[in-house]
Amino acid sequence: MTLLKTSALALSVYLSASSGGSAAPGASYDQLVAFFKEWRAFQKPRLANGVPDYSAAAMAAQQRGLEDMKRRLAAIDPSGWPIPQQVDYQIVRAELSGLDFDHRVLKPWANNPGFYVTVFDEESDQPAREGPFALGAVELWSYPLPLSAESAAAIAGGLKPIPALLAQAKTNLTGNGRDLWVWGTKALRDQSKVLTGFGAGLDARAPAALRTNVDAARKATDDLVAWLDARAASKTGPSGVGIANYDWYLKHVQLVPYDWAEVVTLMERELARSQALLAMEEIRNAALPPLMPVASADEYDRRFNAAVTEYMAFLRDREILTVTPDMDPALRARIGKYSAGPREFFSEVDYRDPEIMRTHGYHWFDKARMAHDPNPSPIRKDALLYNIFNTRTEGHATGWEELMMQAGMFDARPRARELVYILVAERAARALGELYMQANVMTLEQAAAFACANTPRGWLRLDGQLVRGEQHLYLQQPGYGPSYLVGKIEIEKLIAERREQLGEKFTMKGFMDGFNAVGLIPASLVRWEMTGKQSDELKKMLE
Repeated sequence: MTLLKTSALALSVYLSASSGGSAAPGASYDQLVAFFKEWRAFQKPRLANGVPDYSAAAMAAQQRGLEDMKRRLAAIDPSGWPIPQQVDYQIVRAELSGLDFDHRVLKPWANNPGFYVTVFDEESDQPAREGPFALGAVELWSYPLPLSAESAAAIAGGLKPIPALLAQAKTNLTGNGRDLWVWGTKALRDQSKVLTGFGAGLDARAPAALRTNVDAARKATDDLVAWLDARAASKTGPSGVGIANYDWYLKHVQLVPYDWAEVVTLMERELARSQALLAMEEIRNAALPPLMPVASADEYDRRFNAAVTEYMAFLRDREILTVTPDMDPALRARIGKYSAGPREFFSEVDYRDPEIMRTHGYHWFDKARMAHDPNPSPIRKDALLYNIFNTRTEGHATGWEELMMQAGMFDARPRARELVYILVAERAARALGELYMQANVMTLEQAAAFACANTPRGWLRLDGQLVRGEQHLYLQQPGYGPSYLVGKIEIEKLIAERREQLGEKFTMKGFMDGFNAVGLIPASLVRWEMTGKQSDELKKMLE
């Protein structure tokens, strides 16, 4: 059974879960679905001559309209609905809270130059691209080469609004946060490089309109970069949202059952735990030869393809989840190519044991399922806004690494266990960097140095590109850095609860099939739907 053919199973699971409420599905839930469609249209900025309008006047008008949307949603009472429909209601409420936070606190259109990056040459492994961005993304990677006439026209059309949008940015950008300003400028420089490379790669048959729009978008990007550089010295303020705002965001948007201080404690615990267990693994494995990184293109292709094969066999033979024929190619298509270096952090891990990061590649299973077997709920069918799926997507992918290790995946290669704990330590260190940046007790550069200093073996290089790119994302998108481990913790709680509820009937395969059927929603809501009860922490969040 392929992912293309599992929609009937997902629908039956959803309808079965929906049948236990005291009120039959009816006008009230239909009202929510209708409201959701209207909300998604409202959330987008208005277009002026095909260009999204993020001007102060337009944003003020949207903020006023949001108050009416919030009142209308509050008038819908979901308390008698089946649990999956109540979960849908909370998803919609969280999305409205995300836009509310944008208007009250983040104001990315005014504070964050990186918001105006809209051209991307690499696919995100998430349901929607990480971080806040203006409307109108041009995903160059999604168009097969050589470009068809239709693809060329689509790209040209997507690039056409960029000069006007970036000209508008010069009026919109009034913030004083230095790190957001400086690193957002760098992100725009990177966009210019992407456009330059794309333009250089066009063959002689490329339409003139495409060439013209690529060149115009690049020139507009360079012009905005120069404008930003000229004002950078005057930007001296902090870029974090502050602890009180961070607490609000975790509770109302991310639906995370912890506040800033509690997340700091959890991340410190994960950092200490991973480093201590790494030390024990190193003692246990002291007599074994070190893991040597891949050293050639041939070795890379052989070992990475073998890793996918071995991983798929492990999942199938241990009956950990339902393995469909679509899963193997979803991973194999993203193996990538060998690079002689210098290596960044994840390559240091990947090149020593390629199977470990294939477990984190659960993202590609999620995306394949989302594309070919969408969730039957109309509210969960597409990616949720404001990255509020991250405790599920990043949390599960991160937790899956350690779960597969405990299930025996690396028993034949004990030194691979060391890599799993190094990964946990890096996630905890960079999460703490985010928490300190958002509290305005660290700059981005200090957070990067902190993450590097607390990642074992010096593999997170301060002279590399990764660490600052990660911290910049986490500065723009509160809660993202800790989501890897917060989500991991919440999903571990869920496994424990389901095992207790089901007793001898519990199987990992049954758990994972149900887990996948729920969809890509916050881990706290996955837990509610699968257990049939709200945790005490969730009750407090939904008050």
